[in-house]
Amino acid sequence: MLNLSRNTILWRHGLILALLLYCHGTSYAQSVCLPLPRLLTITPMGGTVGTTIDVTVSGENQDDVTELLFDHPGIKAVPKLNDQGVKIANAFQITIAADVPPGLYETRTWSRLGISTSRIFSVGNIPEVSRTQANTSRENAMALTVPTICNAVLTNKAIDHYSFQAVAGKRYNIYCAARGIDSKMEPVLTICDSQGRDLVVERKGVPLDFVPKQDGLHYIKLHDLTYKGGSEYFYRLTLQELAVDAPQPTFFATQPIRSFSWPPAGLSESAVTIEDEGAEVQVMSLPIDVAGRFYPAADVDTFEFAAQQGETWWIEVASDRFGLNTDPALLIQLAKGDGEQRQWLDVLELSDIASPVKVSSNGYAYDGPPFDGGSTDILGKFEVKETGTYRISLNDLFGGTRKDPQNKYRLIIRKAQPDFAVAAWGLHAELRNGDRNALSKPAALRVGNTVAFEVVTVRRDGFDGEIELTLTGLPPGVTATGLKIPAGKMRSVVLLTAAENAPAGWANVEFTAKSKVGETEVVRPVHIGQMAWPIVDSWSEIPNPRLVRGFPVSVTTSESAPLTLSAREARVWEVKQGEKLQLPLQLKTRAEFSGSVVSLKTWGSGFEAHPAFNINLTEQFPETTIDTNALKVPAGDYTIAFYGVAVPKYRYHPDSIAPAQEVVKQAEIAANVAAEELKKQQDALASVAAENKAALEQQIAELTTKKQAADVALQNANNQLKSVTDRAAPRDTAEIVISEPITIRVLP
Repeated sequence: MLNLSRNTILWRHGLILALLLYCHGTSYAQSVCLPLPRLLTITPMGGTVGTTIDVTVSGENQDDVTELLFDHPGIKAVPKLNDQGVKIANAFQITIAADVPPGLYETRTWSRLGISTSRIFSVGNIPEVSRTQANTSRENAMALTVPTICNAVLTNKAIDHYSFQAVAGKRYNIYCAARGIDSKMEPVLTICDSQGRDLVVERKGVPLDFVPKQDGLHYIKLHDLTYKGGSEYFYRLTLQELAVDAPQPTFFATQPIRSFSWPPAGLSESAVTIEDEGAEVQVMSLPIDVAGRFYPAADVDTFEFAAQQGETWWIEVASDRFGLNTDPALLIQLAKGDGEQRQWLDVLELSDIASPVKVSSNGYAYDGPPFDGGSTDILGKFEVKETGTYRISLNDLFGGTRKDPQNKYRLIIRKAQPDFAVAAWGLHAELRNGDRNALSKPAALRVGNTVAFEVVTVRRDGFDGEIELTLTGLPPGVTATGLKIPAGKMRSVVLLTAAENAPAGWANVEFTAKSKVGETEVVRPVHIGQMAWPIVDSWSEIPNPRLVRGFPVSVTTSESAPLTLSAREARVWEVKQGEKLQLPLQLKTRAEFSGSVVSLKTWGSGFEAHPAFNINLTEQFPETTIDTNALKVPAGDYTIAFYGVAVPKYRYHPDSIAPAQEVVKQAEIAANVAAEELKKQQDALASVAAENKAALEQQIAELTTKKQAADVALQNANNQLKSVTDRAAPRDTAEIVISEPITIRVLP
C-alpha cells in the first residue's frame, strides 16, 4: 500500500523549492493547476419546496454545461429552451419536489471537462422572490410581504434597501444568509423606522429579532462590511413573523473543514446537563456532558468534581468546530487543604487539537497548505495521579473581546472511547512566494491522468490503529491506490488513475474508512473538503475551505493528461532484500513543455528516502535504481509512486477554434447578403413611383434593422473567435505530475 510516514509531509517544501528554482530561470505567463471545472454561482440560489423555478449558472472552465446535478433525488433540473426549442446556454428549470426537506443541497455541473466543484442551493418552506431592480435608496426600496425569502446579489459600493409593514408588539425575525451558503458577503443588517433612522444593527451574521414600537413602514438596509458587491456577493434575506415565545428557527449553514472531527460517534444531540450561568462553581459527578456559553465577555465557567487515583478520563470541548469564532482553553486544578487554607494546584492545561498536517504559518501563506484538519477546540487525556477534588476552569482564550450569546460550547469528560474521524481533499501545490493559489480540485480526471487526494485523520481517545480506506463505485476505467493510513500516522495519499481508454462518465463514489477498535470493526465516512471559491492570490483574499457532501468522480475524454509515467510493464517488480532494483519506466508526453527535465521524489511507506532523480521529457524509457539495502526495506509487498512538477504548454480547448471560425464565416455571409439587399433597395428608391415610395421606404427600414442585427452577430462571432483563440494559445501551467502506482515485492 502507498502509506506515507509523517516525514513525507515535507514533500510540499520540495515541490515549492522545485517550482521556485524552475521559475527563477524561466519567464512565462504564470499559471498553476490545469483547468478544472468549477461551479461559481446559481441565480437565484434557492427555492421553495413544491415549486419550479428558472435559474442561470456561471462557472470557471465550464464549456457547454449539459447537466445541473443535485445531491437529493427530489431536486431535478432540465435545460431551459427558447421559443424555437433551442437550449439556452447555462439556463435550467429546477423542480423541487414537495417532500424535499428544507436545507442546503450540493449542486454540481457536468460539462466538457467533467464534474465540477459544488455550490450550495437552498430549499425553504416559505414563499420566495428575487430582486430584479436596483434598490439602493429608500425611494426605490423593494417592498416585502411577511413571510418572504428574497434572493439577491449585493450591489457594489452601495446599500440594498427593503421595506415592510410592521405591527407594533409583534416579533419579526430577520436573517441574511451569506457565508453559510457560500457567499463572500459579510452582511451588515440594519432595521430603520419610516424616516430611515437606524433602530437596530446586526454585524455578526446571526438572526435578528425585532419588535417594533409602532405600526407602519420599516426599512431593512443591507451591505457588505467593506461595501463590496457583485456576482460572488449573493444573499438570501429571510423576513418572517414569530410568536413571542417561539424558539429561534433553524438556519442551515455549511461546515468548516475543522468540523469533520465532531461529533463523536454515538453522542446524543443534546447534552445531559446545561451550564448554570448563575453559579460561581457547578458541582458535578464524572462522567460529564454539559452545554454552556462563553458569555458574557471574559466569562470563565468552573465545574467541580471528585476523581480517584489511577482513573483515566478523556476530555473534549467543541465550540470552534461549530463554526464559531472561539478558542477554548481548559485548566484542571486539584484542591489542597480545607476551608480558608484550601488552595488549588494546577494539574493539567489543554488547548488546541493539533492539525494532522503541517499548516501554513498564518493560515494562508505559501509555506503550507490552505487546508487544516486541526481546531482550536480541545481533545486530551486526564490521568488522575491523586484522589481528591478537582475543578475545571473553561474559557474562551480571547473571550475578553467577544460578547456574543451565540458562542456556545459542549464539554465532555468520558472514559476512553477510541475512535477516529477522516477527511480528504485534492492535493494542493503552491507555485512560489507571492503566487498563493488556493484552488479546489474536483475529482475530474483526464484520460491517462493520476491525481492525488490528501487524507488525514484525527484520532480520538488513544486510538492508534491502522485505518483502511475504501472507494466503492468508481467509474469504469478508474482505479484507486494507497488505501491505508498506517498505524500511528495521521496522513496518507490516495491516488486515482484514469486509464488511457477509460470512457467519459461519472459516478457517485462512496469513500469510507474502517479499522478495528478492540474486536469491533468500526466504519466511518471520509469527509471531503473544497475551497468555497478559487483564489489565485491569497495575499489579497483569505481562502475559505468547507466540507462538502458526496464524492463524485468523473472522466473526460475531451483532453488527455499532458504526461503519463508508469512502469514499463504492468506487473509486480521483485527484488531481494539488500539488493538493487533497476526499475524501467515508460514516459508518454502529449504536450510541449517548458524545460526538458523533471525532478521526481517518491511516495510509499519505506521508500520515501529513495533519492530524488531526474527524468528527461524527451526520453521515452527512463530508469531509476532502488537500493533496498540503503532504504532498509523489510520483506513484503509495497506500492509506490513518483511525483514532481512539470510545466506543460497547455492549450485550452483548441477544438473550439474551428467551430468558431465557421460561425464567423456564416455571420459574414449573412452580413454581406443583408448589405446587398439593403443597397439594392436603396438604389431602387430614386426611380420608384411616388405611390410606391412609402412601401419601399418601409422595406428599407426593415432591411436596415436586419443589416444592423447581422453586423452585431458578426461582431459577436468575431469576439467569440478571438476569445477561444486567446484561450487556446499555449500557456505555461505548473502542474503536479504523478506516476501510475507501481507494485514492488521485496523478497527475503
